[in-house]
Amino acid sequence: MYVPAPEHTGQIIAWLERELGGKVVGIKQQPRWRPVWFADLERDGETLELCVRAERADMPLIFPLEHEMRFQSLLQERGIPVAAVHGMIDTPYAYVMDRVSGQEHFPDTPDDERAAAVDDYIGHLARLHALDPEPFAAAGITRAKNPAASGTVGLARYEEVYRSQKMHPDPFLEFCLGWLRRNPPDSKGREAPIVWDSGQFHHAEGKIVALLDLEIAHIGDPMMDLAAWRMRDTIVGYGDMGKLYARYEELRGEPIDLDAIQHHHFVFTLTNQLAFSAAIKDPPPTSDLMTNLQWCYETNLFATEALAEMLKIELPEVETPEPARSQGTAGHRHLVGMLRSQQIDDAVQRHQIRTAFRLARHLARIDEVGDATEQANLDDLHLLLGHRPADWQEGEAELERFVLANADTSVHDEELVRLFHRRNLRAHMLLGPPGSAMTQHHQIQKFATDPEGAE
Repeated sequence: MYVPAPEHTGQIIAWLERELGGKVVGIKQQPRWRPVWFADLERDGETLELCVRAERADMPLIFPLEHEMRFQSLLQERGIPVAAVHGMIDTPYAYVMDRVSGQEHFPDTPDDERAAAVDDYIGHLARLHALDPEPFAAAGITRAKNPAASGTVGLARYEEVYRSQKMHPDPFLEFCLGWLRRNPPDSKGREAPIVWDSGQFHHAEGKIVALLDLEIAHIGDPMMDLAAWRMRDTIVGYGDMGKLYARYEELRGEPIDLDAIQHHHFVFTLTNQLAFSAAIKDPPPTSDLMTNLQWCYETNLFATEALAEMLKIELPEVETPEPARSQGTAGHRHLVGMLRSQQIDDAVQRHQIRTAFRLARHLARIDEVGDATEQANLDDLHLLLGHRPADWQEGEAELERFVLANADTSVHDEELVRLFHRRNLRAHMLLGPPGSAMTQHHQIQKFATDPEGAE
């Protein structure tokens, strides 16, 4: 995880006291993959609760941090509930906003209160999408060069980041990007300010307190916001997506474009792999490797499932190999047990130990079934290529060459979707022992189950 430079906390305190006045009476780092601090500032007899949000440490941001802050300020000025912004810190590079109250997700929320909060959120999305995009563009918010490209300008930025870091083959991404070049989402010229990574908010008593995490917000196709939260629904649970779309239609007074939503959903399933492809192959010291792996391996499965639904392909299953015992098995088990038993009071150190525990279980699982999954992947490549690559590295390189050579044709689409799904299933099973939270695969609501009125 990210460990800040020792001087960063002092620099933040100095900025808050100088720029906002008052005295910082408490500050702590949030134990997570991105550098964030929570600070309490006493001023004029009141305590101002603040959040300091910095750049990610293991990948370039898709849009600059200042872009995120500017978009948030524009929403604040227009009455969309977001955390109030106070300004930018040069070192560490971060911006300061209010720390909002309320609850994330719905762990103990009654059903009626959950439904009310989701309905309130849909209302805010509808209001957001009705805003004039011109002031956002004038303020420097990213916009496509022409409205017809509003649905792909964000993907283009993700691909730019991916290619700027690429050092190793990634045949799965190259196949998906090639398919999207042949079958791009069609925005039909729709443009609006969008949050894109939708479904993130704090709520209280059935109302939205604030929209959160505007990291990839820009001017795009509003259907992108209706697509992205399908993926987050697997861990949050917003309700029946068809009914939520119908409510959005009611508020906007116009039909949704379900075909565009389905394409945008597929695009969004790729964003983790696009962002972290380099970081999971060559993780920097600041990287939360297991979080990135879990995100990528889970959403890669979402991607092959989404593409299969669009192409009406029945996806295969794979067998789970019997665990092998090696000379390292006893050591792996002992290490996992040691890390599991650690009792740490400090929240940041506890998070680091938890990350190390998950990494140890991942390595133990590779020791058990890694060779069997590698051989199964090579068997698949033998059928596709007509020969068997010598090892997994050669297999990755040859598969990418095959994908790129056939990027302009759909002849192999069905075969490759099935092959990549098998590979994704095998990668996912390496995250940890069977039955662990890391290896649990969630199911996204199918488009086929949406009400006819939403299509």
